[in-house]
Amino acid sequence: MKTLKYLALAMMLFVAVSCGKQDDSAQGSAKQQEPPAGGQEAVKDDESMKDIVKVAVGSKDHSTLVTALKAADLVTSMSNAGPFTVFAPTNAAFDKLPAGTVETLLKPENKGKLADILYHHVMTSALDVDFFTDGQTITMFDGKPAKITKKGGVMYLDDAKVVASIRASNGIIHVVDAVVLAK
Repeated sequence: MKTLKYLALAMMLFVAVSCGKQDDSAQGSAKQQEPPAGGQEAVKDDESMKDIVKVAVGSKDHSTLVTALKAADLVTSMSNAGPFTVFAPTNAAFDKLPAGTVETLLKPENKGKLADILYHHVMTSALDVDFFTDGQTITMFDGKPAKITKKGGVMYLDDAKVVASIRASNGIIHVVDAVVLAK
């Protein structure tokens, strides 16, 4: 009878240990299925059209803009479905600002101010250059107006000249030669 008790005890111990291992492996596979950190910008896709942020990241002329988007914590927002129209200042456009301006804006304590400046370069629709008319006033994402001027087939947003337009999966990018500041 004692042998039977020891055998039953050994079987219960074996079952308990086996169940514990099974739970561990189930937890391990659940951990493997967790989504990657980050938002839409974390999705790896080398076949589809790039979103606005991925286009900017791939442009040597927009590294300051990408740095600003990161500092303002807007990468996820600008990677989302949109649609957006973005007037994207080049590095040379940021260089036209007074000395030290970009460095000051990139400081954590100026995150809100930087975001406001960047929002003044965005509209919540994907609009081609042909949509805009000379003298048109448009409202930017920050809620403030900007003026469209067309001269000799060239479009300006306030004083910033549109030098190129690029389609993205979540909108359109109009590359501009100046940083547009709300008035």
